[in-house]
Amino acid sequence: MSLYRNTVWFLSGIHQYTRKGYAAASNDFEPKDLEISVVGRSFMITGANSGIGKATAMAIAKKGGTVHMVCRNKERAEEARSDIVSESGNTELYIHTVDMSQTRKVWEFAEAFKKQYPSLNVLINNAGCMVQKRELNEEGLEKNFATNTMGMYVLTQTLIPLLQKSRDPRVITVSSGGMLVQKLRVDDLQSEKGYFDGVMVYAQNKRQQVVLTQHWAKVNPVIHFSVMHPGWADTPAVSTSMPQFHHMMGERLRTVEQGADTVVWLALSRAAARTRSGQFFQDREPVPDHLPLAWTHSSAEEIQTFITQLETLAQAVESRHDGDLNGPLVPPRPHFV
Repeated sequence: MSLYRNTVWFLSGIHQYTRKGYAAASNDFEPKDLEISVVGRSFMITGANSGIGKATAMAIAKKGGTVHMVCRNKERAEEARSDIVSESGNTELYIHTVDMSQTRKVWEFAEAFKKQYPSLNVLINNAGCMVQKRELNEEGLEKNFATNTMGMYVLTQTLIPLLQKSRDPRVITVSSGGMLVQKLRVDDLQSEKGYFDGVMVYAQNKRQQVVLTQHWAKVNPVIHFSVMHPGWADTPAVSTSMPQFHHMMGERLRTVEQGADTVVWLALSRAAARTRSGQFFQDREPVPDHLPLAWTHSSAEEIQTFITQLETLAQAVESRHDGDLNGPLVPPRPHFV
């Protein structure tokens, strides 16, 4: 089955996820969708100092939006901010230094942000990583899972009350088409079993993001949630994490601006707000989040088990005392009802 999934996904990707695929899809874009000013609206973007995150921040800044750049490296963030201010003329960009793999730090940042700022219109979960060997963060969580899933879960969940108070609130998560080859594994969220394949672990995390988006859309009707696939884009993350793939695809890879296009459309356009919440997007269109005949759907019980595990981990992070920050979290054991 994994061979079937990977083959179907790759063949589809050659036609749809490349620069050529973007060129074909963009023929149907409505230019007026992005002929809009967002002065007065605030946007938070994780991983905003490079790649798709920086391209998204640039596009929003050019439209007049206030941008909160959540970045791990302060120096790189300052450099990216300088580039964006220089090109856009917009100085309303603010840097927040946060490592999304440190769950407690993410929670503390989000709590502080809620107290400091009266509103947040759009949250863009863009930061991600692909660690090729199994490593744990200080809290005992596998690093890919900590960054790609727990970080975005804790940040989003903590900021939901602020988003709910804001006008036209939206949450966009940058996922990956690679999640199409993965079924949600509720009995192994942190990839402890079997051979550790960083690419497949990343894809599993991205499947987790899709399931989370659908869950949030159901329980938070005031907020518009969406998750998207940027296509195969030429980003620093791709060249570093997947050098062979990067070399093989070469000029067929999309530019970062092409990869960011759907994020920007989902964040800014009125047309995006009219779509049904909780959908998976590619090139400004909702697309299926499962391959045909791939058996990657999850039952309601499996999804609830997944959500319960995340809630338990998050509660453990929030309840820790300052003197107990270096001990590992005890992961919850999955249970089925």
